[in-house]
Amino acid sequence: MDVEEYVRRRISQGLSEKEIQETLSNHILSIKKVDPAYASKFATAVIREVKNSRNLKGDFLSFKPSGVKMGEFGVGSRGKGDFFTHRQIAHIIGKTSASVGVDEMDDAGAVSTDGKYIICTVDGMHSRLSDFPFLAGFHVTRATLRDVYVMGARPIMLFSDIHVADDGDVAKIFDFTAGITTVGEALNVPLVTGSTLRIGGDMVLGSRMTGCVGAVGVTEHLTARKSMQPDDVILMTEGAGGATIATAAIYSGFHNVVDQTINLHFLDACEKLMGSDVLHSIHAMTDVTNGGLRGDAYEMAQTAGCRIIIDEKATSGLVEPHVLEMLEKLKIDYLGVSIDALLIVAPREAVSKICNVVESANVKIREIGFVKSGKPESVLVVDDKECDFAPRFRESAYTPLKKVVDAKIGNFDKMKEDVIRASEAAILKKERVLFRLRYNKKKKKK
Repeated sequence: MDVEEYVRRRISQGLSEKEIQETLSNHILSIKKVDPAYASKFATAVIREVKNSRNLKGDFLSFKPSGVKMGEFGVGSRGKGDFFTHRQIAHIIGKTSASVGVDEMDDAGAVSTDGKYIICTVDGMHSRLSDFPFLAGFHVTRATLRDVYVMGARPIMLFSDIHVADDGDVAKIFDFTAGITTVGEALNVPLVTGSTLRIGGDMVLGSRMTGCVGAVGVTEHLTARKSMQPDDVILMTEGAGGATIATAAIYSGFHNVVDQTINLHFLDACEKLMGSDVLHSIHAMTDVTNGGLRGDAYEMAQTAGCRIIIDEKATSGLVEPHVLEMLEKLKIDYLGVSIDALLIVAPREAVSKICNVVESANVKIREIGFVKSGKPESVLVVDDKECDFAPRFRESAYTPLKKVVDAKIGNFDKMKEDVIRASEAAILKKERVLFRLRYNKKKKKK
């Protein structure tokens, strides 16, 4: 519970300070084991801080609201709204000196130095794994390492950030770290630094945990999405899923499926590729995560400016059987959910050798499609007919709650306009502050 937000809303609704203080005190007592006098003082202090920080103006103390909420626009839900938001973020950042920048919507960024590429990426833990910190740490670490590997790089270090709400058990930090280092030590990639904080400081009650893990890697050969070419072949490995599949299993009662997600198959396959000269024949790689194959194929087509054709018959056999059975029973579209498979895009003449290298890691791999020139789009072939394969508004609803939320979609076009206006306002603010900083710097030199 965010007590600061609670007070702000109640003040906006016109409630008196006395009413707010009494109800907030009761809420605090329902969560914290404290005496009523402490709860009363706590509530009074929150009200005072909120009053002191309301209705402030200026570039540093306010922002232009879009009027669009994160959930209703699908931000973080790996669908159209999420992809659109990320493109606005890239617009705010603008064109940089990076060899692979955020505008290319790739798995990681890259900068060139001394004839090599330094790769950097960061992934947030799955929000529904707050009560399962080891799983959260394990899967987010696998995810961030995947993002380094698919850029053609070997990871050299990990970093982490963990936030636990005020009433969370300190042991969550330790279990999360154990999950990270289990993967790190298995691949000899050290966790070198990090940060530990409370969510919202004193203002958020409860035990919710969130955090992220990032990785840095080095390579001489980039396998970014933009390197895809017409007539390339698309290969995909078997996937058993990660945090998303574990979450679906936990909250839908298929607890035995969680075990299937605890593996290093993807990373082992990448290690084999890193040690082979076939790596230099690969044009692009990615992992099937962002909204499933639907989302990744769409983003790849947009980045490379190519048409991607996927054969549905070839894909279903690459989902781990226990995972596929669960998804079918729960009526979850496996093409629209993260299954953590490896996608490789390469010329036809390299396919046989790539498959041999990956299979030497005991990982199944198969051709699932190809790249053509033409309109940037992704197409799914079902029973020899081309079908639309664009991502949906959100990824496949993979928990009971998500099935409820998924049914609620607002006016997407109207929300897009509002989001654009807010991103443009952020750009203008950035330019104003940059002008001020540069002006002050020149003034100081004089």
